[in-house]
This record gives sequence, structure tokens and C-alpha cells, in this order.
Amino acid sequence: MTQPPHDEPFASSVEELREQAERTRAELGETVQALAAKTDVKARAQEKAAEVKEQAAAKAGELKEQATLKAGELKATVADLAHQAQDRLPEPVRDKAAQAAGQARAKAAEVGQLWEEKAPEPVRDNRTVLVAAAGVAVLVWLACRRRKG
Repeated sequence: MTQPPHDEPFASSVEELREQAERTRAELGETVQALAAKTDVKARAQEKAAEVKEQAAAKAGELKEQATLKAGELKATVADLAHQAQDRLPEPVRDKAAQAAGQARAKAAEVGQLWEEKAPEPVRDNRTVLVAAAGVAVLVWLACRRRKG
């Protein structure tokens, strides 16, 4: 079966053979205990890693919830401030702003209609960019006109 270690002589008696067997069992037991300890360390490390991962996921959920709540609060605050600012504007200014917005919408619709009729096909393919640019141009024109008036 197994051969005795090279540094130990063959057992000359049954008693020596039993002592060698006992030493071998003791060494084997120590080896098994050492391996079991290493396995326990790995298992504990895996458990700890799973625990840390769970804690991180829980913390991420908490932070996400807090951010969502804070975003909702900020949105409500901004809406409230916008209403306050709008309420503080004098009536003539509000009327002019509403009128300018209506004119801008009408001009945008008019430009869109003209665009559909006159623009060549390759230009129409980039419609979104060009319409956005036209919208910005109209807003700039309105702002300049408002400053002069």
C-alpha cells in the first residue's frame, strides 16, 4: 500500500509498527484540520463578501430613494418659485408674454408649413436640427424685439 518515509527505518517489531501508524494518524489528523481551517476561512470570506454585497445593495437603494425624494422636493420648489415669479409680474407684462408666445407658435407653424412646401428632400431629412435652429432664431428675434419695445 504505502511505503514508509525514507528517513525512517523499517519497523523491526510490531510495537514500532504501531507507533509509526499512530504518528502517521496524528500527522494526517493535523493535515485534515489544517485543510478544514483553510476551507472555513474561504467559506467565511464568501459569507462576508455576500454580506457586504447585500449591505451595498441596501445602501444603494436607500440613496436612490433619498435622491428621488430630493428631486421631487426640488421640482416642487422650482414650480412654486415659477408661479411666484409669474404672479409678481405686472398684468401688461404677462399679457405681452402670452401674446409673444402665441405669435411664436403661429410663426413656428407658418415656418413649418413653408418648410414642408419649399425645402428640398435632403434638407427635410435633417428637419429636427433645422427646426430647432429656426425656433432658436425666432426666440432670439422676439427677445431683441422685446428689448427695443
